[in-house]
Amino acid sequence: MNLGWLAVETKYLGRARSFYTDRLGLDPVRESETECALAAGDTELVLRAPSTVPRGGTHVHYAFSTPRDDYDGWKERIDIAEERDFGGYSSLYFYDPDGHCVEIGESDASGDGIVGVFEIVFEVEDLDRALDFYTSLGATVTDRGDGRRRARLDGGGFDIELWEPGLGIADGQGGVHMDVGFEVDDIGGTVEAVEDDALSSETTRDGVRLRDPDGHYVTVY
Repeated sequence: MNLGWLAVETKYLGRARSFYTDRLGLDPVRESETECALAAGDTELVLRAPSTVPRGGTHVHYAFSTPRDDYDGWKERIDIAEERDFGGYSSLYFYDPDGHCVEIGESDASGDGIVGVFEIVFEVEDLDRALDFYTSLGATVTDRGDGRRRARLDGGGFDIELWEPGLGIADGQGGVHMDVGFEVDDIGGTVEAVEDDALSSETTRDGVRLRDPDGHYVTVY
């Protein structure tokens, strides 16, 4: 799978747009009165006013990737960030104006500035039930939490974290009413694999929109 888009809810679209364009250097790719899509590598970060359904996620924790050569520059630019060292790489954690916990992690990717999104975090009610859905989508489990109910999955180029309610690093939380788009090789086969676990499915102009067992919107295209 590839992560095509991640939508987050924002109270004031202009304020959020300014934060991501001025502070993080993301470029708008399309805009309307209710949303602004920004390019983060091959993924679009969609800032969305609370006027439609899907709304976009609230208190979402997600992670941008940046080349190693650019990482120290972000430490100077984001002076309110909390830093964590994970051995092979380090990450900065900070909050946007709407309370989303944003991470910038160093990577071996080429390019300049923000070059992609490598992690998204969902809050789920029942971890085992959520794992059934996301592994059926094609993600594979790479890590299970010891001290709390959480799991990390490899989506193929990006990671999915599933957390039962709680706080993570920098008090980050899993997102609720998430809206994401996954590019898959076989739309029909993917939908068939998860249809017994999905709350609903509908065909839209973007692909097939599924609702996972926790009510998150997942569009496959």
